[in-house]
Amino acid sequence: RVEQRGEPKKEAEPITMTEETQYTPKTVKDVDAHEFVRQYAKHLKGKLTPCENVDLIKTGCYKELSPYDPDWYYVRAASVARKIYLKQGIGIGKFRKIYGSTYRKGVRTEHFCKVSGGVIRHICQQLEKAGLVELYSKGGRVITSAGKRDLDLIAGRCPNAPKMIFT
Repeated sequence: RVEQRGEPKKEAEPITMTEETQYTPKTVKDVDAHEFVRQYAKHLKGKLTPCENVDLIKTGCYKELSPYDPDWYYVRAASVARKIYLKQGIGIGKFRKIYGSTYRKGVRTEHFCKVSGGVIRHICQQLEKAGLVELYSKGGRVITSAGKRDLDLIAGRCPNAPKMIFT
């Protein structure tokens, strides 16, 4: 730093650990869902093996085309793993309802339609093979301790969710 008008040269202050610089452990609940699913989908790419016809599969009967994203299978798997983490014991039928949407039939009245169960079932089976999820005795799936550790590790790398400001 250049001295100005005879002022003495200031020494740099030592960096101290404050609340902003301390590492705080994060869980899946603490981070933004969209960002977490994107990060975890990248992580799952090497662990899961999708169906051989994944580029041709429609996700539901109400869809006309298969998804445009080539990595949609991993994104859906990351979303399923996050949902199982947040609500233990969730099954295929509930996932069909969660990911379902309205079936638009032209000028006729639209109705709710569930998503394809085969894709969800295959994702759950792949997550079981990877050791992230296991069958629950009361029905549905639960996250394993290794799966919980894996999800929390990825959540620690994600930025914090934006704080909600109520005015």
